[in-house]
Amino acid sequence: MHYDCLIVDDEELSSQCVSKYFNASKVHTAWAANAEDCMLFVQKHTVGLILLDINLGTSSGFDLCRQLRETVSVPILFLSARQSDEDMLLALSIGGDDYIRKPYSLPVLLAKVQAVLRRYCPVAAVPAGPGGLSINRDRHLVILDGRKIDLTLMEFKLLCYLEQHQGQVIGKEDLLQKVWEDPFAGDNTLTVHIRRLREKLEEDPNNPKLIRTVRGCGYVFDRDWLFEMD
Repeated sequence: MHYDCLIVDDEELSSQCVSKYFNASKVHTAWAANAEDCMLFVQKHTVGLILLDINLGTSSGFDLCRQLRETVSVPILFLSARQSDEDMLLALSIGGDDYIRKPYSLPVLLAKVQAVLRRYCPVAAVPAGPGGLSINRDRHLVILDGRKIDLTLMEFKLLCYLEQHQGQVIGKEDLLQKVWEDPFAGDNTLTVHIRRLREKLEEDPNNPKLIRTVRGCGYVFDRDWLFEMD
Protein backbone atom coordinates (compact mmCIF):
# COMPACT_ATOMS: atom_id res chain seq x y z
CA MET A 1 0.00 0.00 0.00
CA HIS A 2 1.19 3.54 -0.75
CA TYR A 3 1.06 6.40 1.75
CA ASP A 4 1.77 10.01 0.87
CA CYS A 5 3.27 10.77 4.26
CA LEU A 6 4.68 8.86 7.25
CA ILE A 7 4.99 10.73 10.56
CA VAL A 8 7.65 9.34 12.91
CA ASP A 9 7.19 10.90 16.35
CA ASP A 10 6.78 9.49 19.87
CA GLU A 11 4.23 12.19 20.78
CA GLU A 12 1.03 10.27 20.02
CA LEU A 13 -1.51 13.06 20.55
CA SER A 14 0.14 15.60 18.26
CA SER A 15 0.99 12.93 15.66
CA GLN A 16 -2.59 11.70 15.53
CA CYS A 17 -3.78 15.30 15.21
CA VAL A 18 -1.46 15.92 12.24
CA SER A 19 -2.46 12.59 10.66
CA LYS A 20 -6.17 13.39 10.89
CA TYR A 21 -5.62 16.88 9.48
CA PHE A 22 -3.56 15.56 6.57
CA ASN A 23 -5.96 12.72 5.79
CA ALA A 24 -8.87 15.18 5.79
CA SER A 25 -6.90 17.16 3.20
CA LYS A 26 -6.45 14.02 1.05
CA VAL A 27 -2.80 13.49 2.00
CA HIS A 28 -2.82 9.77 2.89
CA THR A 29 -0.87 9.67 6.16
CA ALA A 30 0.25 7.06 8.69
CA TRP A 31 2.09 7.32 12.02
CA ALA A 32 4.96 5.40 13.62
CA ALA A 33 6.04 5.99 17.22
CA ASN A 34 9.66 4.84 17.04
CA ALA A 35 12.54 3.80 14.79
CA GLU A 36 11.66 0.10 14.79
CA ASP A 37 8.05 0.74 13.76
CA CYS A 38 9.24 3.12 11.05
CA MET A 39 11.65 0.61 9.51
CA LEU A 40 8.99 -2.12 9.55
CA PHE A 41 6.52 0.27 7.93
CA VAL A 42 8.79 1.25 5.02
CA GLN A 43 9.57 -2.43 4.43
CA LYS A 44 5.87 -3.21 3.97
CA HIS A 45 4.61 0.01 2.34
CA THR A 46 5.78 2.74 0.00
CA VAL A 47 5.76 6.35 1.20
CA GLY A 48 6.13 9.63 -0.63
CA LEU A 49 7.60 11.60 2.26
CA ILE A 50 8.70 11.15 5.88
CA LEU A 51 8.17 13.68 8.68
CA LEU A 52 10.79 12.75 11.29
CA ASP A 53 11.10 13.99 14.86
CA ILE A 54 14.59 14.11 16.41
CA ASN A 55 13.63 12.88 19.87
CA LEU A 56 12.16 9.39 19.63
CA GLY A 57 12.22 8.25 23.23
CA THR A 58 15.16 5.88 23.57
CA SER A 59 16.39 6.47 20.00
CA SER A 60 17.40 9.43 17.87
CA GLY A 61 15.85 10.74 14.67
CA PHE A 62 19.38 11.47 13.46
CA ASP A 63 20.31 7.79 13.72
CA LEU A 64 17.05 6.75 12.08
CA CYS A 65 17.66 9.15 9.18
CA ARG A 66 21.08 7.59 8.54
CA GLN A 67 19.47 4.14 8.59
CA LEU A 68 16.68 5.19 6.24
CA ARG A 69 19.11 6.71 3.77
CA GLU A 70 20.66 3.26 3.27
CA THR A 71 17.41 1.97 1.76
CA VAL A 72 15.10 4.83 0.68
CA SER A 73 15.53 8.08 -1.25
CA VAL A 74 12.22 9.75 -0.41
CA PRO A 75 12.24 13.27 1.07
CA ILE A 76 12.83 13.41 4.83
CA LEU A 77 11.61 16.53 6.64
CA PHE A 78 12.80 16.88 10.23
CA LEU A 79 10.38 18.17 12.88
CA SER A 80 11.91 19.39 16.11
CA ALA A 81 11.51 21.75 19.05
CA ARG A 82 15.28 22.23 18.97
CA GLN A 83 16.09 25.74 17.82
CA SER A 84 19.86 25.65 17.27
CA ASP A 85 21.43 26.02 13.84
CA GLU A 86 23.79 23.16 14.75
CA ASP A 87 20.88 20.69 14.93
CA MET A 88 19.48 21.97 11.63
CA LEU A 89 22.85 21.70 9.88
CA LEU A 90 23.37 18.17 11.23
CA ALA A 91 19.89 17.13 10.06
CA LEU A 92 20.57 18.42 6.55
CA SER A 93 24.08 17.00 6.39
CA ILE A 94 22.97 13.40 7.08
CA GLY A 95 20.25 13.31 4.43
CA GLY A 96 17.37 15.47 5.62
CA ASP A 97 15.71 17.64 2.97
CA ASP A 98 14.29 20.27 5.31
CA TYR A 99 14.14 21.21 9.01
CA ILE A 100 10.87 22.48 10.46
CA ARG A 101 10.93 23.93 13.95
CA LYS A 102 8.14 23.27 16.46
CA PRO A 103 5.67 24.71 17.17
CA TYR A 104 4.41 24.86 13.61
CA SER A 105 1.16 25.84 11.98
CA LEU A 106 -0.79 22.87 10.61
CA PRO A 107 -1.79 24.72 7.41
CA VAL A 108 1.85 25.74 6.80
CA LEU A 109 3.10 22.22 7.48
CA LEU A 110 0.48 20.79 5.13
CA ALA A 111 1.46 23.31 2.44
CA LYS A 112 5.12 22.31 2.74
CA VAL A 113 4.27 18.61 2.49
CA GLN A 114 1.99 19.13 -0.50
CA ALA A 115 4.68 21.20 -2.26
CA VAL A 116 7.27 18.45 -1.80
CA LEU A 117 4.85 15.74 -2.92
CA ARG A 118 4.04 17.71 -6.08
CA ARG A 119 7.73 17.93 -6.92
CA TYR A 120 8.47 14.26 -6.24
CA CYS A 121 7.64 12.75 -9.61
CA PRO A 122 9.83 11.03 -12.19
CA VAL A 123 10.70 12.87 -15.38
CA ALA A 124 12.63 11.96 -18.49
CA ALA A 125 16.22 10.85 -18.17
CA VAL A 126 19.10 13.17 -18.95
CA PRO A 127 21.63 11.52 -21.28
CA ALA A 128 25.19 11.04 -20.15
CA GLY A 129 27.15 14.25 -20.54
CA PRO A 130 30.80 14.91 -21.26
CA GLY A 131 33.49 14.34 -18.69
CA GLY A 132 31.95 11.15 -17.30
CA LEU A 133 28.96 12.75 -15.58
CA SER A 134 25.64 10.95 -16.11
CA ILE A 135 22.28 11.92 -14.61
CA ASN A 136 19.29 9.57 -14.87
CA ARG A 137 16.17 11.22 -13.50
CA ASP A 138 13.90 8.19 -13.74
CA ARG A 139 16.20 6.18 -11.50
CA HIS A 140 17.37 9.10 -9.31
CA LEU A 141 20.91 8.11 -10.31
CA VAL A 142 24.11 10.12 -10.69
CA ILE A 143 27.35 8.59 -11.96
CA LEU A 144 30.64 10.53 -11.95
CA ASP A 145 33.68 8.89 -13.53
CA GLY A 146 32.17 5.44 -12.99
CA ARG A 147 31.24 6.11 -9.33
CA LYS A 148 27.65 6.12 -8.11
CA ILE A 149 26.98 9.33 -6.19
CA ASP A 150 24.30 9.07 -3.49
CA LEU A 151 22.18 12.22 -3.34
CA THR A 152 19.08 13.20 -1.40
CA LEU A 153 16.03 14.28 -3.37
CA MET A 154 16.75 17.99 -3.00
CA GLU A 155 20.45 17.56 -3.80
CA PHE A 156 19.43 15.67 -6.94
CA LYS A 157 16.90 18.33 -7.99
CA LEU A 158 19.42 21.10 -7.34
CA LEU A 159 22.10 19.35 -9.40
CA CYS A 160 19.67 18.74 -12.29
CA TYR A 161 18.63 22.39 -12.36
CA LEU A 162 22.23 23.63 -12.30
CA GLU A 163 23.25 21.12 -15.00
CA GLN A 164 20.35 22.13 -17.23
CA HIS A 165 21.56 25.73 -17.03
CA GLN A 166 25.28 24.98 -17.31
CA GLY A 167 27.44 27.97 -17.97
CA GLN A 168 24.75 30.37 -16.74
CA VAL A 169 24.95 32.26 -13.46
CA ILE A 170 21.88 31.24 -11.44
CA GLY A 171 20.83 33.54 -8.60
CA LYS A 172 19.91 32.25 -5.14
CA GLU A 173 16.34 33.52 -5.41
CA ASP A 174 15.94 31.71 -8.73
CA LEU A 175 17.18 28.44 -7.22
CA LEU A 176 14.88 28.73 -4.21
CA GLN A 177 11.90 29.49 -6.44
CA LYS A 178 12.57 26.93 -9.19
CA VAL A 179 14.05 24.04 -7.16
CA TRP A 180 12.34 24.33 -3.79
CA GLU A 181 9.20 26.13 -5.00
CA ASP A 182 8.85 27.03 -1.34
CA PRO A 183 8.55 30.59 0.02
CA PHE A 184 9.63 29.33 3.46
CA ALA A 185 13.03 28.07 2.31
CA GLY A 186 15.96 30.41 2.90
CA ASP A 187 19.61 31.08 2.10
CA ASN A 188 20.80 28.76 4.89
CA THR A 189 19.02 25.79 3.33
CA LEU A 190 20.48 26.53 -0.11
CA THR A 191 24.00 27.04 1.25
CA VAL A 192 23.93 23.71 3.07
CA HIS A 193 22.75 21.82 -0.03
CA ILE A 194 25.38 23.47 -2.26
CA ARG A 195 28.07 22.52 0.24
CA ARG A 196 26.85 18.93 0.37
CA LEU A 197 26.86 18.67 -3.44
CA ARG A 198 30.41 20.00 -3.55
CA GLU A 199 31.53 17.47 -0.94
CA LYS A 200 30.14 14.67 -3.10
CA LEU A 201 31.19 15.92 -6.55
CA GLU A 202 34.26 18.12 -6.23
CA GLU A 203 37.89 16.98 -5.98
CA ASP A 204 38.42 19.79 -3.48
CA PRO A 205 35.13 21.05 -1.98
CA ASN A 206 36.93 24.04 -0.47
CA ASN A 207 38.11 25.06 -3.94
CA PRO A 208 35.07 24.18 -6.08
CA LYS A 209 35.38 24.10 -9.86
CA LEU A 210 32.23 22.24 -10.93
CA ILE A 211 29.77 24.34 -8.90
CA ARG A 212 31.36 27.76 -8.56
CA THR A 213 30.18 30.74 -6.55
CA VAL A 214 29.87 34.02 -8.41
CA ARG A 215 30.15 36.53 -5.59
CA GLY A 216 27.08 38.71 -5.23
CA CYS A 217 25.27 36.87 -8.04
CA GLY A 218 24.79 33.17 -7.34
CA TYR A 219 26.22 29.90 -8.70
CA VAL A 220 27.36 28.55 -12.06
CA PHE A 221 27.69 24.90 -13.11
CA ASP A 222 30.90 24.51 -15.16
CA ARG A 223 31.08 21.23 -17.09
CA ASP A 224 34.34 22.29 -18.77
CA TRP A 225 36.18 21.47 -15.55
CA LEU A 226 35.27 17.80 -15.99
CA PHE A 227 37.54 17.58 -19.02
CA GLU A 228 40.47 18.64 -16.84
CA MET A 229 39.95 15.50 -14.73
CA ASP A 230 40.77 13.16 -17.67
